Amino acid sequence: MKSISNNFKNVTKYLNEKTLSTGILATIFGCTGPALIIIGGARDAGLTTEQMISWLFAVYFFGSLIGIYMALKYKQPIVGAYSIPGAVLVAAGLQSYSLNEISGAYLAAGIIVLILGLSGLIGKIMNWIPVPIVMAMIVGAMIKFGTDMIVSIQGAPLIVGGAIVAYLLSSRLIPKLPPILIAFIIGCILAAFTGQFQVGEMQTGLALPQILMPVFNIEAIISVGIPLALLVIGAENAQSIGVLMAEGYKPPINAMTIISGIGGIVTSFFGGHNANIAGPMTAICASEESGDKEGRYVSVLVNGILFGIFGLVAGIAVSFVVVLPSVLIATVAGLAMVGVLVASLQTAFTGKKFQIGAFFSLIIAMSGISFFGVSSPFWALIGGVLVSLILENKDFNVESIGDENKQEELSQMGV
Repeated sequence: MKSISNNFKNVTKYLNEKTLSTGILATIFGCTGPALIIIGGARDAGLTTEQMISWLFAVYFFGSLIGIYMALKYKQPIVGAYSIPGAVLVAAGLQSYSLNEISGAYLAAGIIVLILGLSGLIGKIMNWIPVPIVMAMIVGAMIKFGTDMIVSIQGAPLIVGGAIVAYLLSSRLIPKLPPILIAFIIGCILAAFTGQFQVGEMQTGLALPQILMPVFNIEAIISVGIPLALLVIGAENAQSIGVLMAEGYKPPINAMTIISGIGGIVTSFFGGHNANIAGPMTAICASEESGDKEGRYVSVLVNGILFGIFGLVAGIAVSFVVVLPSVLIATVAGLAMVGVLVASLQTAFTGKKFQIGAFFSLIIAMSGISFFGVSSPFWALIGGVLVSLILENKDFNVESIGDENKQEELSQMGV
């Protein structure tokens, strides 16, 4: 608790335009497209408005608490939210099972993640996997944010092009101001000028979250619960860990897993699929856009407060966030990932070890494949390690793979 108190006291020291801007932008990213996935899934499953709002409350409010706690505890930009691919997975599952049964699957997933975190197994595995393979997975999983930004130019050249130009010029001419914030402001102005802000048809209001009792159904646990647990660990946590390592941090892997398990257990009683460490938002808050490395955790506090407010007033807030043009969100997200992608590429491919494994990790993650409901980041790590074990076995040092090899790679990032 002493570390939390000390880090809280230093918040005002690091609360500036950079931490504010990335915290706000991470919130905008997390409260737009991902929220619409939940809304769409709830509608397709025939959930009531109250059930949908309870789902949104659970993942955003408890996700915000996770982020605030982890940021203050470890002084690292670790964002709490929920698994976006997991929302897609469970939205499909709601077509086959009742809300209580699907919530039982959420509860089972949370218990699985918690047990794995308490066992320390995830930390040992992540410390054993070579850094280049992890970094290549990050590039493959996150590169879509960059490519989506470029693709968006086709649909809205003025908005996207103007935001990119604003980012580049402000980075060069006004380095004291966050270029990502300037890009967002210019994008909003251009979107308003071209009439791209569209008020959605969704009509919602303030509603209280509902508590429900999860029901265990073996089929639901197998088809939804277990894949969801693997997504949390193999996609969200793995991405977050890789991003933090790319930025020179030493992430608390087991603690991240444990808190994600607890989040999954709590949210299941509100119809929420999980509250866990979030990869894309962690990437935004951990980027150089957040300013000095030691103060980037404050951007998570900004994000956490806004996420918490969004969760509490989800029924009203959704009506406001959906008006933002999707192309603008894609552009801002792509620009926010520039630093992370460059650092990850450098770490993955500047050395001589594990290069073939890293390449396969990259292309598997980029492919977007999914087996058994588990998305490509997990399979990228598995595939990359297997390739290196077959073709680059000499690069593995059994006695010190989790120590010397890690230190050698991390030294390239200035740790």
